[in-house]
This record gives sequence, C-alpha cells and structure tokens, in this order.
Amino acid sequence: MRYLPLTQPDRDAMLRVVGADSIDALFVDVPAEARLDGPIRGLPNHASELSVERHMTALARKNMVAGEVPFFLGCGAYRHHVPASVDHLIQRGEFLTAYTPYQPEIAQGTLQMLFEFQTQVARLLGTDVANASMYDGSTACWEAIVMARRITRRGKALLSSGLHPHYVSVATTMAKYTGDTLEAAAPSLMADTDLDTLIARIDDDTSCVVVQYPDILGRIADLRPLADACHAKKALLIAVVTEPVALGAIASPGEMDADIVVGEGQSIGVGLQFGGPYVGLFGCKDKYVRQMPGRLCGETVDADGRRGFVLTLSTREQHIRREKATSNICTNSGLCALAFSIHMTLLGEAGLRALAATNHAAAVAAADRLVQVPGVKLVNDGFFNEFTLKLPREARPVVRTLADRNILAGVSLGRLYPDAPALANGLVVAVTETTTAEDVETLATALQEVLA
Repeated sequence: MRYLPLTQPDRDAMLRVVGADSIDALFVDVPAEARLDGPIRGLPNHASELSVERHMTALARKNMVAGEVPFFLGCGAYRHHVPASVDHLIQRGEFLTAYTPYQPEIAQGTLQMLFEFQTQVARLLGTDVANASMYDGSTACWEAIVMARRITRRGKALLSSGLHPHYVSVATTMAKYTGDTLEAAAPSLMADTDLDTLIARIDDDTSCVVVQYPDILGRIADLRPLADACHAKKALLIAVVTEPVALGAIASPGEMDADIVVGEGQSIGVGLQFGGPYVGLFGCKDKYVRQMPGRLCGETVDADGRRGFVLTLSTREQHIRREKATSNICTNSGLCALAFSIHMTLLGEAGLRALAATNHAAAVAAADRLVQVPGVKLVNDGFFNEFTLKLPREARPVVRTLADRNILAGVSLGRLYPDAPALANGLVVAVTETTTAEDVETLATALQEVLA
C-alpha cells in the first residue's frame, strides 16, 4: 500500500521544480552500498488486511498480559485499575481540538482541562504552581535540574543513589550538552537512605540535590532536613515522585519545603504501555514560576465578561528568543494529562486517600507473607506499596524462572544495576489494588519452590 497517492504527472512536476530528473537523483548523495537494491529481504511484499490482522493478533498472543497473571512489577510503572469511564470521556468532542491549544477560541475544552489538571497536580505535589504536564517523569527530572542551574547559576547536581537509574541515565545524556556535572551512585541494599551523605556533600557549587520519594527501593525519608541543608547553601531541593498514588497517604514533597517537585503521572488514569506515552508532572514554588519549563494555562474573561482559559506562560524556543527559552523539549502530554485529570476527578480527595490506604495495606500483607519464604529478607523499615526483598541468591534467574511460570514477580536490581554486584540479590516488589491475596500466595509458593 502506498501512503503518498500521487500520480506520475504529479511526481514529474515536483521533480521539475526541484531540478531533478528522477526519484533516484534525490538520493545521489547516499552511497550505493547504503541503499536498498530491492525489497527488504524476509519481509513479504504485500498481504491482505485480514491476513495481516491475523498475523499481528498471533504475535500479540505471545505477550504476557499484565491483567492475566500475578503481577508485581513496579519501579516507575504501576498497574492500577483505570475506570472505563476515563477512556470514554477522553473521546468527547470538547477535547478533540488542535494538538496544541494556541487558539483559545476553539480549544476551551482542552484549556479548561489543563487548568484543572494544574490545580490537581499542584495540590498533589504540595507546590504553589504546576505546569500543563511534560513528556514523562524522566525528562521532567532533567528539566528540573537545568531549571535549578538557571536559578542558582551553578552547574553541579547531586543525585541520590535512590533515584531511578533510568532517570539518572536521561539526565546524564542531556548533561553532555550543557556542561552540568552530575554526581550519582548506586544504592545500598539496606533500610537507610543516603540523605545524610547528601547533606554532607552539599557545597557552594551545588545547584540542586535530586532525591526520589519513595525511592527506587521503596524507602521513604523525611525530606525536611535535606531541604534545610540545601537552602543553607542556597541550593535547591528537587523531589521526584514515580508513584503519585503514594501522595494520598504520605506527606507531599512540597509540604517538606522541596523547591521543585517532578514525577511520573502514569499511575493515575494511564494504563501500562510498552514504554509510553506517559505524562510528566512538574510543580515548583511560586517565586520560580518564570523559570519553569512547559506551558501554564490561566483563567481570564473575554470581551463579554465570560469566563475563559488561555495559555499564560509558554517559554519554549518555538515561542520566544532562543536565549530566553527555558527548554526545547517541553510539549505537554495532552491526552495522558486529560486521562490523569479525569481519573483524579472521579477519585476526589477521599477516593485518592482510600486508594492509597488499600495499596499500602495490600503491600504490608504481601511483605508479611513473602518474608515467610526461607532465606527471603525484607530490606525496608517502611514503605508505601513497593518494597525490596533480599533473596538468598541472584534475583535475575529467579525472576526469569517465575516468568516462565506466568508469574511477573518483580524487578531484579541486577537488571537495573548490572555493574553493581552487591545489588544482585535484590528484588523490588510492587503491590497495588489490582493484586489479590491469591496472587501473593501464588508468588510465595512459587518463590519457595524456586529457592529450595
């Protein structure tokens, strides 16, 4: 099937305009050995729509579906129940506007939703203000680091060992092009976090300290002493939240005086995907709002005095002079933000707190059962819905064996930190409201058999 339905006269006219005598002439600068000399080998030239549909369905059946097996994966992507009404409502015509709501007169539905989304995120993160969303949590984390650089005019960021390694990887990649110095390390398989170590390392060159809450091992720490230590050195505290449901049960980072709070909103309204799209959350103190990347929607009135919504802040290169821009990768995730906002509205504050309580109770029960397996130890002193187990042997082959038994047991720290042998026995287990007691018993029984 061709996706450019042009006639031969159309193509000939286009070639005359650009001064080429053939399609091949357009690729003259590409070495002949780098060009295809015919159809792609191993790929059929064509097939009927029905045949392709059947083939793709057969391939899809080879995937292990999260909802059909005991599922304990986490580490930044969580399986929560998303009400069917979320998917129904995001398809309403009020939201089927232009991708970017530059023209408020035709995008009031989208703009009002983003205004409500910002309010919900600011309350959730405990910040004065929140933007209209970011690409995802990892890029939001990097944006916070360069925002701290602009504010403090310093170039060294201290990254907690409890920060998700994928977030560290994104920041490390981006820092190659800005000159920022990032100091990071792998975590230790122990109950204590590295907050005291971070406090001792803050100096006059530090722009910010980045800490995850709860962290990659599920540990929860009081951020207030770290915030005080940062501010004493005129550095900023950046808190990263990868499981926003946790903020229905524990104090928000903003309440503990974090300057910038970022995170991943996938848990609320957005189902598990094969890597995305997700939705980044970004909030900060009011005094830093003009250094915040992304877009900010505001409420106003029109010429007739009617309530309306507009973009009030949009500081990317597309809109202002490059040297004044805060970012060039800050388009918001509109559809996922809409799903987040609808789910959050359906929950309400009481519903979010109840959901968080259910998650925590289920996780506590799961941890109590799993540590009854001989040789299995719980690393955490406290946690929300995710905790780390220390197995009597390397976790990666155990996880693989359990997957072969249709049990997605959790995330092996050896996979996240292949260069840290001390973490090889660590297994991070996530439990949500979708996890049943039968799922936990299945995992415990299978784990005992595999470890025997």
